[in-house]
Amino acid sequence: MTSKPTLLDAAGKVAFVTGAQGGIGKACVDMFLTAGASVVATGRRAVANDDARVLKLSLDVTDETQVADAVAKAKDRFGAIDYLVHMAGMVGKGRIDEMPLTDWHTVVNTNLTSAFLLMKHAYPLLRKPGGSVVLCGSSNGANGGSYLSGAAYASSKAALVNLTRYAAKEWAPDGIRVNILSPGPVDTPMLDRLSDAQHDGLKAQLPLGRYATADECAGGVMFLCSVHAASMTGTNMNISSGLVLDR
Repeated sequence: MTSKPTLLDAAGKVAFVTGAQGGIGKACVDMFLTAGASVVATGRRAVANDDARVLKLSLDVTDETQVADAVAKAKDRFGAIDYLVHMAGMVGKGRIDEMPLTDWHTVVNTNLTSAFLLMKHAYPLLRKPGGSVVLCGSSNGANGGSYLSGAAYASSKAALVNLTRYAAKEWAPDGIRVNILSPGPVDTPMLDRLSDAQHDGLKAQLPLGRYATADECAGGVMFLCSVHAASMTGTNMNISSGLVLDR
C-alpha cells in the first residue's frame, strides 16, 4: 500500500521567504523547516533563527540592487529556489485627502513593486518545472478596505491579485505555479496599532468572530506549495474568517 503524501514534503527543496522576522513570514519559515526544506529567510530586521539550514539575509524588498543580491546569495548557497514566498509588506492609514504622496509611494512600493522585483530576479532560479510562488494579498484587495489601512494598502493588494493572474499564465509553460494568499485580520503584531474599540469593531464584522492566526495562514502557504495544489495557479486563497465571502 502506498502512503499518502503529507501536507508538504519539502525534503531537498529550497524556500525563499520575505518578511521572515515576524508574523506570517516567521510561521512560514518554521513550517518549511519542519517540512524538510532549506530556507532563505529575509527581513529588514534581523531574523532570529539559528537553524543551520537557514540563510539569514537583511533585505529591503523595494531596492532592486538588494533583491538581486539576495537572489544571487541564494543561488550561491543552494543553487535553486523551489518556493518563493513573499510575505513582506506594510499597511498605511488615513483618508485619501490626508495622505502624503510619499506615504502612497512607500506602501505601493513595499507591497506591489517589491513582488515584481522578487519575481523578476528569482525567475531564473525558480525550478522548472515544479516551482511555486505565493504572494501575500489581503481581504482589503477584495472589499476596498477602510481608513484603518488606507487607500494605498487596499489598492496595492488588489493589484497583487492581477499580478498573480498575469504571472500564472506567463509562467505556466515553465511549470511554475503562482498563487496569492489573502488574509483578513490576522492576530500578529501588525494589529497592535489598533485600539481596543477598533479591535472590537473589527471582530464584530467577522462571521466567525475571531482573527485568523499566523499558523493558519502559513498552513495555507504550505498547501499552495504542495502536490495537493498541483492544479492550482492564479488562485486567490481567502483566509478572512468570513469577512470576504464572494470572489
